[in-house]
Amino acid sequence: MTLEQITVLGVIIVVFGLFAFGKWRYDVVAIIGLFSLVVADVVFEKILKHDESNLIDLESALDGFGHPAVITVAAVLVISRALRNSGVVDLITRRLAPLAKSQMLHITSLCVVAAVLSAFMNNVGALALLLPVALKTASEQDRSPGLILMPLAFASILGGMITMIGTPPNIIISSFRSEYLNNLAIKAKTDPVIAEYLVKIGTPEGFFGMFDFAPVGGLVALLGVVFVAVIGWRLIPKDSLKSSGKDEMFALNEYITEVRVPEDCNYIGKTLGEVEKETGEKMMIFGFIKKDGKVVTPNRNNLVREGGRYLVKVDPKDLKAIMDESGLRLEKELRSRIDNIEGEDVNFTEVVVTPNSQLVGRSRSFLRARTSNSMVLMAVARQGEPIRKRLGDVVFRVGDVLLLQGVKEEIEEHAASLHLLPLAEREVRVGVFSKVSLAVIIFAAAIALSMFKIMPTTLSFIGAILAYIFLGILPLRDLYKEIDWPVIVLLGAMIPVSQALQDTGLTDKIAVYANSLLDSSPNLPEWSILVFLMVLTMCLSDVINNAATALIMAPIGVGIAVQLGVSPDPFLMTVAVGASCAFLTPIGHQCNALILGPGGYRFKDYWKMGLPLEILIVGVSIPLILHFFPMTRVV
Repeated sequence: MTLEQITVLGVIIVVFGLFAFGKWRYDVVAIIGLFSLVVADVVFEKILKHDESNLIDLESALDGFGHPAVITVAAVLVISRALRNSGVVDLITRRLAPLAKSQMLHITSLCVVAAVLSAFMNNVGALALLLPVALKTASEQDRSPGLILMPLAFASILGGMITMIGTPPNIIISSFRSEYLNNLAIKAKTDPVIAEYLVKIGTPEGFFGMFDFAPVGGLVALLGVVFVAVIGWRLIPKDSLKSSGKDEMFALNEYITEVRVPEDCNYIGKTLGEVEKETGEKMMIFGFIKKDGKVVTPNRNNLVREGGRYLVKVDPKDLKAIMDESGLRLEKELRSRIDNIEGEDVNFTEVVVTPNSQLVGRSRSFLRARTSNSMVLMAVARQGEPIRKRLGDVVFRVGDVLLLQGVKEEIEEHAASLHLLPLAEREVRVGVFSKVSLAVIIFAAAIALSMFKIMPTTLSFIGAILAYIFLGILPLRDLYKEIDWPVIVLLGAMIPVSQALQDTGLTDKIAVYANSLLDSSPNLPEWSILVFLMVLTMCLSDVINNAATALIMAPIGVGIAVQLGVSPDPFLMTVAVGASCAFLTPIGHQCNALILGPGGYRFKDYWKMGLPLEILIVGVSIPLILHFFPMTRVV
């Protein structure tokens, strides 16, 4: 191996290690990988005097951010928001309530809707829209959320395989196919071996189309959904199903108490914030009770006065000690008040921390700063259990469920800006504009333009977004809300790294090793390399972002195809399926992370349903790939 190849391989190994380690977010890791190649290229050219270094072109190092795949991913996310605004999704999900009476039908109906929606919009967005519906219907039927949410998340991932826009790996594979084949066509003009190879495989051209993934992805999704709906949910560990659907994530009556400030109370003359600090933040003051009995949200700088009545959140075991020390008096338990408190100034809302939230890795102080102390963090639940330590010491993780208190409108506004998914308001709402038919027609027109190759997919989707804006379906304030910026940065940074794999010849070197393995084992059929490629891709996708997995494995797969002298299409499809199959861990896919808290799952719960599903997918998809995308083509 050359020094350049060793450098690229080393950077990729470090990047994979950082992805798996998880200390830094994947977009930061991708930037580290890109910048490392830039620095290495400067060293090769300026210090080692390698005038023709193939590591990376410094002038085009940032071109990945303008790559069609990156823009298409962003456009799909924006369109997902527009479809949500129009009421398309709500119209579908409102039909699910009558089907929830039967447990099997309940799970099946949610999984089918999730898979269909995920085929035409971002699968994370589809899950986020259906998650409150699943929780509400589970509560109404007294079923555990853990019974519903993992099948729902897996079905969302499976549905993304059906079309080119359903999941980022498919978009990446489609763009990569076009670019790689165009490069081969250029090389064929001067390289007779490449020219002969293109003649042998029939010289395929262009992108994979919108529904080119459907023959394989559609059947895999169908069988996968049948598996999770009929068998898979039975494999979920019983101890993950302990919480009843009617139980709230937080037992408010155990935490909330009404207290009165007598004349001898030590807190008189102090601010509410000072009182909270004096109790070691074991008691949170979140409501002031007026003379007419109405509860309002107090300012933390307000002074405690004699005779004042407050709503406080405090663990029962700490309450007596605080009362004895301060002189506070207990008025009464708030069972009746809590039942009627919704709709007043004080509002309780459960929200889940999504993978894109700015709260990940932060504490309550950051939440207070970002919301200007306009809402109170009442409690945090992790994996279905409330966290009972000091809230100021809690570092938020993906999947944590937060109990927030404040004015309803302010909670909604801050939840949107911080990428928190509301769970407490579990009513399905009709779309803001209720322009269902118009939204569907516009989206269908964009897909038709792409299918019939009248316009590239990226441009047709941009046209659809403009139509949504002009017709009022997508307000400008919502235009960028759904874009997953860390994924966009990840793609923009990793595309040049993937290109460096090819430019340095490292993919060809790996392909030669794979070919020699087949030659040394003559009894192994050629398709066995597809099995190995898919399993390896699945394993990577379970620990790192699926888009990054596709960017790294696609050139390796095509390099193997060239060495074997067969069509690259089955190898690209193998990578596409494998990169989308992240079912073993909660960190491999955002859908899995999103349900971790609301479902009360543990890390090890995923593989018990995910491993049989991945084995099923390998067994089904390889024959399908070879049937619809043969290794060799006769001209």
